[in-house]
Amino acid sequence: MGGWNVRLPRWLVPARRRGHEILDAPDIDTALRERSHRDIDLSNRLLGGTRALSLALHQAFAHAPPRTLSLLDVGSGSGENLLLARRLARKAGVTLRPFALDIDERLARRSTMQGASVCGSATALPFADGAVDVVVCSLLVHHFCGDDLTQVVRELHRVARYRVIIHDLRRSWIAAGGLWVASFPLGFHPVSRHDGMTSVMRGFTAGELESLIAQVTGSSPEVSHRLGYRLVASWAPERIGAD
Repeated sequence: MGGWNVRLPRWLVPARRRGHEILDAPDIDTALRERSHRDIDLSNRLLGGTRALSLALHQAFAHAPPRTLSLLDVGSGSGENLLLARRLARKAGVTLRPFALDIDERLARRSTMQGASVCGSATALPFADGAVDVVVCSLLVHHFCGDDLTQVVRELHRVARYRVIIHDLRRSWIAAGGLWVASFPLGFHPVSRHDGMTSVMRGFTAGELESLIAQVTGSSPEVSHRLGYRLVASWAPERIGAD
């Protein structure tokens, strides 16, 4: 799938770091949060994130049995992912029932324009087992580590009926350097630049993400490299075989 799919030398892949993102603070100024989310949306459109998620959603919509699907966006942020999902669903002839979940109540309220919204944590999703057809988690998993990371993956798997999609960052010095350079002509706020760099260092390799999902869920995920040093992992929960 192109040069970005080449296995990188170990010296180009630093150890995963916990780091600290400024926007993770619960009392961050609303205007600053919204500004940074605009930077994130811009980087997704220009640097490969939107395309990576689009490909995964297209595949999910094409292969899911029903023509009416519920979709949960975990960590919905500004609501751009749900807007994208609704547009792709219409093209695929799928009637979508979208749900947005974010731990930030203000962001959850903003997503009501694209679907029903819920304020809640990714570590304890307020949905029953298999309650949602497609579960999407975009650029959120890298915020977690240790037991919390394991719990997030377990929860995504638990509530999904047909498909789980994780879209996140592929960790490397190249990705970090590229984001740093691009952030200036793109006019990123300094907070967006700082948090973006931290996010890359919190990212994963394809092997790490595949191993994590397999260990937590017992599934065999498809993990793909995408343009812009993105990773997309997707899998079908095992309960499908029991239907």
